[in-house]
Amino acid sequence: MKRSMAKQLALTCLFLLLGVLPVPAKADIETVKTTKSFGDLKQALDDAVKANEMLLVTRACASCGAAGRGIDIPGNMVVGVYRNDFALRMLGASIPAGIEAPIRFYLTENPDKTASLSYRLPSDVFAPYGNADLDMMAKELDVIWQKIIDAAVN
Repeated sequence: MKRSMAKQLALTCLFLLLGVLPVPAKADIETVKTTKSFGDLKQALDDAVKANEMLLVTRACASCGAAGRGIDIPGNMVVGVYRNDFALRMLGASIPAGIEAPIRFYLTENPDKTASLSYRLPSDVFAPYGNADLDMMAKELDVIWQKIIDAAVN
């Protein structure tokens, strides 16, 4: 076991030296604890996305999947939000940046049955690409994201 871990560490160091592995971005995740229940926060986020003319593109619900197996876990959902005009601009600026879309919100149920909303602002998501066109688009999205966040949590 120790030999395997040492080998993995050595390979990781080698890849980092060669620049093969990307250096992870800083953890710029923001979390807002609300007084809303998980279900109420989910609905408020859905409504805020629609009100700000964005689209709910994906939804991955760990607690829903667990419930389908008869297992009860606290509410846990990732929601992907984006819009096609921004997708086209993003891809026009950087094909590799396409992996970032849709941009995600993370809803979690707290032990006291309230819920929290976690997110990264689009400018933080796209910053590692060092692309002026992406940065400009991300700043536009930041304004929309803040409106979505404010509407969902208040």
